[in-house]
Amino acid sequence: MSATKLILVTGATGYVGGRLLPLLVQAGRRVRCLARQPERLSSRVPAGVEVVLGDVLDAASLPQAMQGVEAAYYLVHSMGTTGSFEEQDRRAADNFAAAAQAAGVQRIIYLGGLGEDEMELSAHLRSRHEVGERLRAQGVPVVEFRASIIIGSGSLSFEMIRALVERLPVMVTPRWVRVTAQPIAIGDVLAYLRAALAVETGNRSLTIEIGGPDQVSYGELMREYARQRGLRRWMIPVPLLTPRLSSLWLGLVTPLYARVGRKLIDSLRYPTVVRNVSAQRLFPIRPIGVREAIASALRNEDSSFAETRWSDALSAAGVSRLWGGMRFGNRLVDSRARQVTAAPAAVFAAVERIGGATGWYYANWLWTVRGWLDLLLGGVGMRRGRRDPERLLAGDTLDCWRVECIEPSKRLRLAAEMKLPGRAWLEFEVQPHRDGSRLRQTATFDPLGLWGLAYWYGVWPLHQLVFAGMLHGVARAAEDRRR
Repeated sequence: MSATKLILVTGATGYVGGRLLPLLVQAGRRVRCLARQPERLSSRVPAGVEVVLGDVLDAASLPQAMQGVEAAYYLVHSMGTTGSFEEQDRRAADNFAAAAQAAGVQRIIYLGGLGEDEMELSAHLRSRHEVGERLRAQGVPVVEFRASIIIGSGSLSFEMIRALVERLPVMVTPRWVRVTAQPIAIGDVLAYLRAALAVETGNRSLTIEIGGPDQVSYGELMREYARQRGLRRWMIPVPLLTPRLSSLWLGLVTPLYARVGRKLIDSLRYPTVVRNVSAQRLFPIRPIGVREAIASALRNEDSSFAETRWSDALSAAGVSRLWGGMRFGNRLVDSRARQVTAAPAAVFAAVERIGGATGWYYANWLWTVRGWLDLLLGGVGMRRGRRDPERLLAGDTLDCWRVECIEPSKRLRLAAEMKLPGRAWLEFEVQPHRDGSRLRQTATFDPLGLWGLAYWYGVWPLHQLVFAGMLHGVARAAEDRRR
């Protein structure tokens, strides 16, 4: 399809749609997004993307959104709804297909779920297949991809695996943990979705099963995740754990809502493997295996986190919203901010002098105690000091930290090198603000298993004292220097 033709994306606020959108823009595509609340999406989409008001459950809102569209991505579903998600999925698909046919859309691209039609499927998988049928019913050619578990930081299945492995040294595992699936990395899913714009269909619909090269169970996925994270986990199989009890159990130890967990577990009771290999013939894509997919998810999470600006994501008050801080994937975040009546350069200068002879601006004796404890555990302690009393460079040691990133007058990120049950970072951001600057300080911890979580919550009350005092101390030093 021509790059000048307009593409409609639904579900741009979701996991897959949100990742697909910038890739389409980078490829030079003209993109329009359908959103129930355009004001929430407009500020987050790449430049040049049109955001229009519309809802797939409101047929009257769709004709205008479809005008001039050549291809449309259908990436919405209703599994998280409190009502009948099957009925909502039917109505939404009927509305969308009818509007696409009336507007002359040439192709609908849809992401559904694996599972053989001849088998007794869960309500969720049945609904996924039925949506594909209803999209095809109006005559618009549909390229339907059917995928099993999608592995990527932030995906529902991956986050469930992560939470179970990180939090439970011993797991009681029901039968669905041993059912075979064929996982696929999110990067490969996105490659298929993009390639669907160019695949030759002969003006007919295609149903394409996609998956990675490995057929594994959820249990094997959890063991591989544990191996890559350096965690030892034991799994005790039990025959009597119903989907309802399993969903309640998941609700206690994972981020899933119990109702979403139950619908997901209903689907996990059935094998979801690729039976039709037409994807290999139609697309020049060779998906990566499970081991590489998990490693990529963890690696990309580091990159995504490094690019995140908490000043954009947190409230103006700048305080932690939950006891123990916020979450970003597996990471725990404690972030706070304050106004400083000094220019950004002066504030950052105070930040850059932190550590060494200057100290940590508050409770230096606690930092000294922490350093001695670290030495007893075989760590680096606080004795390394710093290379220069005024200036820092990327890679510099700074007491028990190392400078990971520095942007002059803007940002300093330190990575902890002390002995910890996980990884830790301390970041300072300075932005211009009326009457001076806005200083944000963010402490982040990537806990390693249950001991990591226990450490974070154990020292969290102390962090409230130390980090709040440090932020105040940096601000006061900048204002004193200005005066």
